[in-house]
Amino acid sequence: MKIENQNLCSLCGREKRLTFHHLIPRTCHSNKWFKKNFTTEDMKKRGIYVCRDCHHFIHKQHGEKELGRFYNTTDSLIENVEFQKFIKWVKKKR
Repeated sequence: MKIENQNLCSLCGREKRLTFHHLIPRTCHSNKWFKKNFTTEDMKKRGIYVCRDCHHFIHKQHGEKELGRFYNTTDSLIENVEFQKFIKWVKKKR
């Protein structure tokens, strides 16, 4: 788990109160596909600190299995066009 600055959101970069986002949702940890592709330790620790706005948006956009399979890294979230649009918008919100 990589934490550069615990006061800055890992996605939008705003200084806000942060929450821990599990890049592989906890509800997926017992799923066979996830057990086959990730260690238990990796699933538990793989996550980022994000502001509430970004956290809410992440979960609003995709289901948990989809998040765990396709958006299980910071880069994969940032590369998603919808997240890019949201991040651009939320940065203006300050």
